[in-house]
Amino acid sequence: MIKEIEAKSMLSTSKDPSRWFGVKYTFNSYRGCQHQCIYCDSRSECYGIENFDDLIVKINSAELLRKELSSKRKKGTIGTGAMGDPYTPAEKKYELTRKALKVISDYNYPVHLITKSNLVLRDIDILQEINKIYASVAITITTTNDDLARKVEPFASPATDRLKALGVLSKAGIVTSITMMPILPFIEDNEENIINIVNRAAHYGVNHIVPWLGMSLRDRQRAYYYSKLDSMFPGIRKKYEKSFGYKYSCSVNNYKKLSNILQEACNKYNISLKMPSYEHKLSSVQLNLFDKL
Repeated sequence: MIKEIEAKSMLSTSKDPSRWFGVKYTFNSYRGCQHQCIYCDSRSECYGIENFDDLIVKINSAELLRKELSSKRKKGTIGTGAMGDPYTPAEKKYELTRKALKVISDYNYPVHLITKSNLVLRDIDILQEINKIYASVAITITTTNDDLARKVEPFASPATDRLKALGVLSKAGIVTSITMMPILPFIEDNEENIINIVNRAAHYGVNHIVPWLGMSLRDRQRAYYYSKLDSMFPGIRKKYEKSFGYKYSCSVNNYKKLSNILQEACNKYNISLKMPSYEHKLSSVQLNLFDKL
């Protein structure tokens, strides 16, 4: 179900930008997500979204964003994609993310996007304009296997298409990253999957991977995820219940081994395991200027 609403506000301010990819301000033009990933933490009760498969469309989001940015005195990175995908399929019709990016460009703010869709390529023209200051796009990749991705992320772009999108963005000079999270225990936590992701990242010019070798698992999120395990991965649910009980944070069972494999593979290609940020770019420029004095 899609419901259009008039939102009252857009921007939220982070008290600790360094914790969330250097993002100072966040906004979401959509509430809920049509990708219907079986593991999504946003189904949890604490976020107050009754049915995450329903999509709330904030049809006045770009106008509100323009109004709020006009009154901001302190510049900072604007981020979107943490609580819903900015390129959910409805974006093809509404173009709210594209309109928001145009506003961000007009006000000369840096931007950081997280998505599971290659639709981001539609807006590469605006991203290149924003990138005169700073533009960063992180695309989530939890597996390079399209068949598996279709099970766990049913309505997201195929994993291979997301990887190709990263390649296009990288060649265009956009800062690109892979958010390799979550890595699902008993499903994606194997050496082959980790190495494949790193190899594909290197092939497409991605210089940053931000991993979570595990997942969150709580209340409504857990119930929904377990129902999907029962239908698509028979027998796996029992392994979760035995290994994790009612824990919120669930690391993969072979965490140390996979962490070492990931680090070694990234070292091979000089891929960083830290997310870049606009503030880091500013610091680097300032240090370079200082060195030249």
